[in-house]
Parts: sequence; structure tokens; C-alpha cells
Amino acid sequence: MHHPSIRRALTLVPFALVLLAPAARGGDADALPLVLRNAMAQASPQAIADYRRKLAEYQEARAAFDAEAGAYWSQISEKRRGRNAKRRSRQQVTLDDYVLEHPPLYTGPKRPVNPEPEETPERPVRKPIPVVADLLRAAQDLYEFTPQRPASELEFKRVYARYALASGLTREQAVRVYAFETGGTGSYDVQAGIEHGGKRAISTAMGYNQLLTTNSVELFAEQGHEFIRALSEKVARASGPARKTLEHKLGVLKHMVAHAQSVPDTWSEHEKIGNTAQGWAMHAMVLDIDIGPMLQTHKLLTSVLFAHAKGYSRPLTAAELEMMNLTGDGTGLDMVTMPQAMREQVPTSNFFQRGGYERNPVAIRHNTVAKLLAVTDARMDSNSNNAGARELAGAF
Repeated sequence: MHHPSIRRALTLVPFALVLLAPAARGGDADALPLVLRNAMAQASPQAIADYRRKLAEYQEARAAFDAEAGAYWSQISEKRRGRNAKRRSRQQVTLDDYVLEHPPLYTGPKRPVNPEPEETPERPVRKPIPVVADLLRAAQDLYEFTPQRPASELEFKRVYARYALASGLTREQAVRVYAFETGGTGSYDVQAGIEHGGKRAISTAMGYNQLLTTNSVELFAEQGHEFIRALSEKVARASGPARKTLEHKLGVLKHMVAHAQSVPDTWSEHEKIGNTAQGWAMHAMVLDIDIGPMLQTHKLLTSVLFAHAKGYSRPLTAAELEMMNLTGDGTGLDMVTMPQAMREQVPTSNFFQRGGYERNPVAIRHNTVAKLLAVTDARMDSNSNNAGARELAGAF
């Protein structure tokens, strides 16, 4: 079950953390930190009056912008519902079915800084993002299973290339999407945030095509029969200790598929599993030399098959496939099926929710479908020259 915005661009915003002491009572003013006592001493009546005036100006400007933006994004939603209804009834979608103006951007005054000390609300504690060690621990604890890691990066690439070609992906699609998703340097176990010198995971996105835990659960639910068939064939060809190891892996795989299929086939239900140890154990299979290449392949192949099922017979370019990989099949296909003349005119905002668009500088800067596809192609061109992408191309 594929939904819009399966993968969102995550931007980390640095925050200055200010530690405030509890407000002093009575004669406890001297107990306040020096920085606060200085701030209180400097907050003159004139400074407070200026602040309140600027705050009122800001609030007025922001309210006017929010009213304008709210109307715009309501129109975006209305047009999207209309396009979906047209497609269900097999009517042709035209330019009139899109908002052709770009969304308003706030250009008013910034919120002023209060010269008086304010209590800052406590931030909710964020749940830690699982990393490879957590995934492996979950697989061991729940299934007494450890994924079989490849002997080398090249071994994983060769297995992936062989399975991807046999399943219907092209060399260009696989290599160029890999180049875009990982910068052309990523390993089979690369995780978003822990790359290019990064120290902290920013999501569970992992591997050549950056699967989230929810993607792994969803693929087990929807493609598990294919994974079981392929691994069963390998078991039948094996003998001795290797066969025994594969039989255990097959048993674990069958249990995982059954669990993924035990809930309704919706993104929200798969997400619930993805946030548990069961989902982490399934996601650990991204690291396995037998199951990992199948998961990476089907992350892209399901989009290709979705396009075919919707009557789109022309082969998807790598950039078009990436649009479906990034935004979800339905939203991506909306862009892919658009003639070039329409791509030049339709703003990217038609394919986002307001919050996602305003946090996405790429979509704002490259603000038509044609420009977004062009910058995706350019990034693929550049990154395809990197060592990992060249090695993957050679594996094909």
C-alpha cells in the first residue's frame, strides 16, 4: 500500500538551548543567574514598548500571510481531490486541474526578541532512532537470527544487480537511483545521517534505495510470497551446513511475512509494526545477502509495476522512478504522466502538503515539475561518476 511522501527530506535545524532557572520569589532575586538579572535590568520601559509594538506588527503581518497561504493550500487540496476523481472515472487530466500560481512566501517582519525573560516550554523527548546494532539485537532476541552479511560490498552489488535485472529493473534505473539516494558512494548498510562523516541517524532509511522500517514491513506484507519463493529455490539447491543455515533463514522469513500480513494492508498499520522490535527485526533483513537485494529491488519495482497497472507503458526514466520512490507511487505518477509542456508550467507545490513544501528548499527553488526532474537528473549525472556508482554499474 503506497502513500504520498513515503520519504521526506529531513532538515536538522540547530537550536540554541537556553537554560532558565525557576522564577525567583520575594527576596530570592539574587539567586537568579547573572545573565537573567542583567536581562531584567536592561529591559527598560522603552525596550518593552518597542518590543510590544514590533510584536503587534509581526502578528498582523503573519495573520495576513496565514490567511492567504491557507486559501492557497486549500485550493491545492481541492484540485488534488478533483484529479483523483477524474482518474477514477478515466477522464483526462488537464492544466485546469492544477493550481498554476506558486504558493505565497512570507516576507514580513521577523518575530521580535522579547527583552524580558520568558520560560521556554520543555521539548518532548524524541524516541531514539534505531541503528544497525539495534536492528541486529531485535532479530537475535526475537528470532535467534543474525542476517548473513556479504563478504564484501561488491558481493552485495553483484547479487543486487543479478536479482534486479531478472526482476525487470534496468541498469540505468538501479544505478542512477542509487547515485541519487546515496551520493554514489553508499554501502549496502548506509543509514541516513550516518554517512559522509555524519555521526547521528536522522531516520531509519537504509541501503541503496534508502528503505525505512515501514517500507520493509510493507514489502514483507505485499511481496513476501516472492521472497519466500526465491529463498525456497535457493534452499532446494543447497546441501550440508549451508542448507541448514538457509532453512533457518527461510523459517524466520516466513514468520516475518506472516506477522506483516496479520494487519490491514495500510501504511499506518505497517508503520505501527515498524516502530516495534518486530519491525526492527524485519528491517535487519536489509543487511542480509539473500533478502537485502530483494528488498532493495522491490522498493523500486513496485513503482514500475504500479505505473504499468495504471496504463503507463513507456519505460520510466531513472528521474521519474525517483519521483515515485520519494513521493509515493500515486503522487509520483501524477508528475510522470504529465506531458512536457505541462511539466514546464505546473508548480511543484501541487504535489505537497503545506508543511512538507515549506520545509523543502529543493522543491521551492526548483518550483516546477520540469525543473525538479531536471535537477534530479543533474544530481544523478554527477553522482554516477563516484566510485560506488561505477562499481554498481560494473556489477550489472
